Amino acid sequence: MRPAVGAALPATMWPYYPDLLATPVPRYTSFPTAAEFAPGIGASELGAALDRVTGDVSLYVHIPFCEKICWYCGCNTGAANRTHRLASYLEALHREIALVGARLSREARVRRIAFGGGSPNAIAPTDFVRLVNALMLHFRAAWPEISLELDPRTLHGCWGPVLAGVGATYASLGVQTFSSGLQQRIGRVQPTGMIERSVEILRNAGVTSLNFDLMYGLPGQTLDDLKETLRETMRLGANRIALFGYAHVPHLIPRQRQIDGSDLPGQADRFTMAEFGYRRLVEAGYEPVGFDHFALPGDPLAQAALSGRLRRNFQGFTDDQAPVLIGLGASAISGFPDLLVQNEKNAGRYRMLLSQDVLPAALGVRRSEDDRRRGAAIEALLCRGRARVAPELLHGVLPRLAPFIERELCGFDDGELLLAPSALPYARSIAAQFDPYRAHSPRRFSSAV
Repeated sequence: MRPAVGAALPATMWPYYPDLLATPVPRYTSFPTAAEFAPGIGASELGAALDRVTGDVSLYVHIPFCEKICWYCGCNTGAANRTHRLASYLEALHREIALVGARLSREARVRRIAFGGGSPNAIAPTDFVRLVNALMLHFRAAWPEISLELDPRTLHGCWGPVLAGVGATYASLGVQTFSSGLQQRIGRVQPTGMIERSVEILRNAGVTSLNFDLMYGLPGQTLDDLKETLRETMRLGANRIALFGYAHVPHLIPRQRQIDGSDLPGQADRFTMAEFGYRRLVEAGYEPVGFDHFALPGDPLAQAALSGRLRRNFQGFTDDQAPVLIGLGASAISGFPDLLVQNEKNAGRYRMLLSQDVLPAALGVRRSEDDRRRGAAIEALLCRGRARVAPELLHGVLPRLAPFIERELCGFDDGELLLAPSALPYARSIAAQFDPYRAHSPRRFSSAV
């Protein structure tokens, strides 16, 4: 059940069961997850998948550069301080756009184009325009929706006319926190005035749906810090909010070693922050979307959640209904109904492959019928709070769900697994019980909350 917009929430909203949150779990932006990607899926497999594509397609264009590298960031990105390296990457990206576009049939229509990174605004506005022009030239695009992830620290006024010119209507700002002290601790200093100017630039450029990425669980963060960040976010009129728990995994992300891990909030404090954020945003009129996104009622993301059309892909929760997502750029991931493929992560090898006109696919996994059934159940649970469980899955999953059923966090009704309203912080953990790979994977994921 969803609370009425603006309604007061009960004093105790989520029961706290630390044992059920103790195991880190994936965010399930795909299934199987990237942890299962392996060599053996390459250019020929990607090419064959592209040849079969018809209907609606979405594109994701990866720009793995930032002018300033944040210490917490787990993205595949590097400093944009070498002009030659950046120019070489863009040359290779243009070559990949031409190669991939040539493989698609005339029946494939691009409906959405998302630019992410890194920071797309780490490149020059003129280079961005050239990319958009190349995409329009090599793909059959039917007035696609254009969205960008942007860094407020390097979003200068010259970007306004460029974004207006290409018709961008969706944008996401990496805000994380408005606390200057916390910004120092995570290596991302951006005064409130800088974010205000970014919002003004984007709104004047015609961006109608603006997302703020925020984080809780930062070193030294308090509830008052989070409260202030949420207050400023709402004051600036964010249409969407993604409230993520910071995942401190310096053994996987070396740059995180610059963050003092001794002052991180414990699991109970993280749980309290997540609940507080949920309560504050829902009471302010935001519609909860999945387990960590929120949107104003008129926003397409909120409407998708309310109508049962919410999806989950490599960009997180989305209203995108396209069955195929094609990733362009180093480390970008393409998703097809029967195949997941990731491009070469290393920018040098990525450029080398494209210099030989070879599609730069390096890793991936074929999605079996069993994978598709499990993936559909996981996506339904995370997006709609309910999933029909195929009989062939039930026998193996039921014992693993027992601890959650015993705590009344979920239950079965006529073949459907239903999440209780109090189960939201446990949604990923419950979904993970459908994932047979987790028992064998040594990879550590982020905290469930």
